[in-house]
Amino acid sequence: MKQPSILWADDEIDLLRPYIIFLQEKGYNIITANNGSDAVDLCRNQRFDIVFLDENMPGMSGLECLTEIKNIQPALPVVMITKSEEENIMNQAIGEKIADYLIKPVNPNQILLTLKKHIHQREIVQEHTDTSYRQEFSDISYMIDTASTFDEWSAIQRTLVRWDIELQSADSSMREMLKMQQQQADREFAKYIIRHYAEWFTATSENLPNRPLLSPDIFKKKVFPLIDNGEKLFFVVIDNFRYDQWKTIQPLLSEFFTVQKEQIYCSILPTATQYARNAIFSGLMPMQIQEMFPEYWVEEDEEEGKNLHEKELIQTQLDRYRKHYNYTYYKINESDYCEKVIQKLKGIQSPLNIIVINFIDMLSHSRTESKMMRELAHDEAAYRSLTLSWFRHSPTLQLFRTIADLGYKLILTTDHGTIHVDNPVLIIGDKNTNTNLRYKVGKSLSCKSKDVFVMDNPKQFKLPTPNVSSSYVYCTGSDFFGYPNNFNYYAQYYRDTFQHGGISMEEMLIPLISLSPKNQ
Repeated sequence: MKQPSILWADDEIDLLRPYIIFLQEKGYNIITANNGSDAVDLCRNQRFDIVFLDENMPGMSGLECLTEIKNIQPALPVVMITKSEEENIMNQAIGEKIADYLIKPVNPNQILLTLKKHIHQREIVQEHTDTSYRQEFSDISYMIDTASTFDEWSAIQRTLVRWDIELQSADSSMREMLKMQQQQADREFAKYIIRHYAEWFTATSENLPNRPLLSPDIFKKKVFPLIDNGEKLFFVVIDNFRYDQWKTIQPLLSEFFTVQKEQIYCSILPTATQYARNAIFSGLMPMQIQEMFPEYWVEEDEEEGKNLHEKELIQTQLDRYRKHYNYTYYKINESDYCEKVIQKLKGIQSPLNIIVINFIDMLSHSRTESKMMRELAHDEAAYRSLTLSWFRHSPTLQLFRTIADLGYKLILTTDHGTIHVDNPVLIIGDKNTNTNLRYKVGKSLSCKSKDVFVMDNPKQFKLPTPNVSSSYVYCTGSDFFGYPNNFNYYAQYYRDTFQHGGISMEEMLIPLISLSPKNQ
């Protein structure tokens, strides 16, 4: 391993010989300079891992030297060492983006701690993280093997996402261990859903102690109570928004919101916008929408957009529960319209305001179709990074800041998540079978895979039946469906894409976050 190289500039460098010997014995390569000009010249001709810089040197001052060094190597960490505790000097040094600030006299352990923080922090943190995950590996496996309730599966999802984010820079062996646990969890979660999903839709399902919060419950149980209590609320749905993506953007929102409650709820099946989002806004299961409001339900084989009647469905739910709220509704598909919505919100009076943001869904689809987007979001970590970049640099962040400035509470959620698929499975169906890769609805569906979930009686699950003999078939894990025609071509085309519609923790266990503005 290469010796870390330190430049130490101080006009009394000979007095620092004990420190230099101490660091050399610790394995550091020390280069010294007794004035600022020499230190700048050394930085022009040599690469250093860190610079220790005396603030008060004759000739070129420490602050002047700092400026010159930053012009040469902007990313080089510089630690200012000074006898002065004057605030203006500290402010100037911080303004020049120093890495640290030490007051003389310093002791060897202070220096060593500074080196660990600025040179070795990443490997120290990573080593600690790797060790912690190894120690927790068996506990997580036990949680997966014994989970029997939705709350336990939610806890597993939180744990796996936490480790997925913490280990995203780990070595390949750690990542591989985690991936194996995620696959194990998705297999067992699918078994849990197959065993229990039907019972959540019986006449007495509301009284089941382990029944999770489902898509049609959101307004009744989370939105209406707040408005009835006199709160002013924004309800924001980010389409295709996974729990790990929420954890990625949470630090940005924490600048102007406080998280009151972080909850995971369960998307209905199919985990597709047509079903799950319409269920949220109507407060009904898809079959009930079809029966009660056929003008607002679009069948799978119809070309009309499947979410063109969201505002009307919201109104039907308000009417059904006799809620006479004034409300606004916006669907944002592009940045220009987001900026217009921000302007409209500044004079808003409605107690309930609903916004749908479609960017992540668009990102998922464009990644499938674009080779460049596949390279940019080649795995979950990169997918999260793209989400974060969009959120930070698009008007979306300003939208949330505006909501906070208005003093409104916020419920942030989604209709379903998405999963990275890599294993094609063959399915056979008639020509009217839908095109979704994670679920199929149609007649005479045939699939030899043992890892699918078949709904032969869709009405039992409150789902529409396009034909008397229609059934629904769902992929589990990271599988996706392909037809016999050109199977190998489409298997290759869709492998390693992000899809939704089926059964997985990533698609079904999704965030429901209650936030309050910090300026209240």
